[in-house]
Amino acid sequence: MKAIRIVEPFKVECIDVDKPEPKPGEALLKIEAAGICGSDIGAFRGVNNLVSYPRIIGHELSGTIVSIPDDNNPKGLKPGDRVVVDPYLHCDHCYPCRIGRTNCCTSLKTLGVHVDGGMREYFCHPGHMLVKMPEGMTFEQAAMAEPLTISMHSVHRGALVAGEYCAVIGAGPIGLAAAMTAQAYGGHGILIDLVQERLDFAKKIGIEHVINSGKEDAVKKIAEITNGDMAQLVLECSGANAAIRATLDYASHAGRITFTGWPKKETSLPTDLITKKELDLRGGRNSAREFEEALDLIFSRRVDMEKILTKVVSAEEAPATIIDIEKNPGNYMKVIVKF
Repeated sequence: MKAIRIVEPFKVECIDVDKPEPKPGEALLKIEAAGICGSDIGAFRGVNNLVSYPRIIGHELSGTIVSIPDDNNPKGLKPGDRVVVDPYLHCDHCYPCRIGRTNCCTSLKTLGVHVDGGMREYFCHPGHMLVKMPEGMTFEQAAMAEPLTISMHSVHRGALVAGEYCAVIGAGPIGLAAAMTAQAYGGHGILIDLVQERLDFAKKIGIEHVINSGKEDAVKKIAEITNGDMAQLVLECSGANAAIRATLDYASHAGRITFTGWPKKETSLPTDLITKKELDLRGGRNSAREFEEALDLIFSRRVDMEKILTKVVSAEEAPATIIDIEKNPGNYMKVIVKF
């Protein structure tokens, strides 16, 4: 069967590998669609120190069940069912797992990062970590559920209330989906970035407010939009240190901030401003039990993820596409590999 593997940094290939045999508790899936994620590009660049090589990538997955064990199938799934994959393997024993926050398990393993992923024709995965797709949903739509769960989790961690202003920093796929999610839940989206083309695209797909922080005073602009209140929720989705620091200025008094982007180095924050505004600062990592909600939002088009789908490619085209995304990231939002 075909699989997409990064051999080493800047070397990716479509290879033939043996079809896997499911271990106890695992379902066998025919993978139909797999999204190319920013973490896959990071693995290709060699900048993700969690990745070892060679590595089969892929954690944004949809497919069809070939077989599933009776003893690890709490949802009553059956062969032929169309499903998405929850890609975050957790221990179920540590403190975060015991309180239901499996996304921050102390021994978390993410497909395509810590272990081989599912960008291949067949894949084995724990039966209880599959979620059934709605009837009529396409595999391409379903493969975009995982990135949407990341954005949704950021919004959930920030406890958005309808009517509030939600400032999102970073107009990449996660930031765009976060702004769309905030608006789907009755918030007012404010998307902030340095790249005007991305902001123009955001406006085109329906984001209410956009700010180019390289050309405008973002603090002043947010104050104008919010009648002086500032944003009750700020989502940092870029990982840029300057943007992380700016969240404190964008947030309202008694506001909340969710940090979803992964900075490469530490950020210094003025704790006096945190105290003065009595801000709530929260991390937002991966997602937990949010796939059903994501599938519903996509299928109902309350969050139309197809608006950020750049193209669909074959497995054979995937290596060249990954190379081009690395070279020309501005030309892409989401790309799906179809098997």
